[in-house]
Amino acid sequence: MHPVYRYFDHEADIGIEAEGRTLEEAFQSAALAMFAIMAEPATVIPERRVTVEFEEADAEYALVAWLNGLLVQARLAGLVFCAYELKRDGDHWTGEAWGMPWRSGADRGTEVKGATLTQLKVERTPKGWRVRCVVDV
Repeated sequence: MHPVYRYFDHEADIGIEAEGRTLEEAFQSAALAMFAIMAEPATVIPERRVTVEFEEADAEYALVAWLNGLLVQARLAGLVFCAYELKRDGDHWTGEAWGMPWRSGADRGTEVKGATLTQLKVERTPKGWRVRCVVDV
């Protein structure tokens, strides 16, 4: 999968829009977009792995749970991520992210505080899925 994401203007925060052939791929692209705000993904080495699990029936709320779960894991371990995998079994979601501790070479960009419900949208498209939300910076 080649991640597809872009940003859209939103007053003081940043809007993320991402696409994927599957819903899970779109969520993975959204995670990459969010962490790319904080550090250039090409400078991050995928040397450590964390797991994020949650239950959520609603796809829109699942996007926010996924992104915020990644932020929690990143803060707890002092990591920045560059690669993601997400699987869904009914309402149960299991994801993994790979990254490294913050250090020189991964210059800090803008800190993302959290994914919000603002302009939250998950939709099927002719080519797969598109997701969007605003992240608080």
